[in-house]
Amino acid sequence: MSNTICAISTAQGNGGIGIVRMSGKDCFEILNKIFIPKNSSKEIKGYTIKYGKIVDKDVFIDEVLVSYFVAPKSFTKENMCEINTHGGMVVERKILELCLKNGADLAEPGEFTKRAFLNGRIDLSQAEAVMDLINSKTEKESKESAKQLEGSLSKKIENIEQKLFNTITAIEVTVDYPEYDIEEVANRDAVKELQDIKVDLDKLKNSFNQGKLLKNGIDTVILGKPNAGKSSLLNALLKEDRAIVSNIEGTTRDTIEEQLNVNGILLNLVDTAGIRETENEIEKIGVKKAKKLANEAELIIALFDKSRKFDDEDEEIVKIIEDKNTIIIINKNDIDEENKELEEKLSQTGKPIIKVSAITGEGIEELYSKIEEMFKLNEISENNEIIITNERHKNQIQKAINSVSQAIDSLEVETPVDISAIYIKQALEDLGEITGRNISEDIINEIFKNFCLGK
Repeated sequence: MSNTICAISTAQGNGGIGIVRMSGKDCFEILNKIFIPKNSSKEIKGYTIKYGKIVDKDVFIDEVLVSYFVAPKSFTKENMCEINTHGGMVVERKILELCLKNGADLAEPGEFTKRAFLNGRIDLSQAEAVMDLINSKTEKESKESAKQLEGSLSKKIENIEQKLFNTITAIEVTVDYPEYDIEEVANRDAVKELQDIKVDLDKLKNSFNQGKLLKNGIDTVILGKPNAGKSSLLNALLKEDRAIVSNIEGTTRDTIEEQLNVNGILLNLVDTAGIRETENEIEKIGVKKAKKLANEAELIIALFDKSRKFDDEDEEIVKIIEDKNTIIIINKNDIDEENKELEEKLSQTGKPIIKVSAITGEGIEELYSKIEEMFKLNEISENNEIIITNERHKNQIQKAINSVSQAIDSLEVETPVDISAIYIKQALEDLGEITGRNISEDIINEIFKNFCLGK
């Protein structure tokens, strides 16, 4: 690890403020070579800001504010400073070049956060929450990332680890002091404790089903035959003319992809080509792609046209959605006449049916409510429970569950208790990889390489 690192921490482009960040042993020494404070005092105090100018020898570069953070009271637990300059890539890069020229090294992606982890300022799950917070696309995702940054997951893992430590200690007493004949009681108590721990771990792992929705959204495909109103529905959902709407069948031949926020969860919407038999080679590709996406989707919005008879193309759509998570939309509800045959055929699918007018917006709010109900969106984060949003964490919890299950099985069949202890120790190792207590350098590097530069 190099002594002092620096990087531009603000996004590329012009803005009111840009920040160049430095951290390391020689941070203030390098800063003094390029920064002249308005107040000539050389005293450095943490959590202070000085006004002055950045210079390249005698050449003025910019007026700046410099924030000082003295070790160990900084994000990295090292000496740190942040040079707040006028936003603009030319100025920011010039100041970065001056820092590099005077002894700093260019930071790797995520290296500031990596140092915070390696220096014990945060654990690994909190470090990962930093990037999740930066990448949040909805308020709910941001809120959950902030909770994990504060250490909510870490505390839960530590609580479970302590229970495992207590259990293994009780088991090992029977190995060290066999003359007290307490093995049977200790084993029975250990099984009960491990079963309770497994319940806690299962609950954490299962929360990933909601966490995945928070982080990735719901992959949603709009499916229907040509001219059923798929593009009109997409435009109504987005409240903008995103897709071309035409009376000519087969207008949409490729997918149109957009995102929509529904109660704090993203819908990853895909408008697809109309499902029908066609001789047009380009349209054939679009239809094939639509079927493939429908097969992979977490939610299908299947659109049917109230003004037209139920036909073979509609029948094919019914077959596609047969075993898929689907909401059926009967579009063009602004038309007065009824279509009893269509409604009867669709009611036989057992899927929820909503009548909509993509032109007037009727039924759109009901569609949102049905999506919320189907995916239990109102329950996410409302009870302040911890939600796993990181697949790496989920996989490690599953490993710990397997280890705990093996420990329970071995105790129940009266395998020597030291064998059970091995399984419990493995569960501790599995959980330790979440917080970074037990983790290889390769995994650490793999995690931090996905961070943005300057963070």
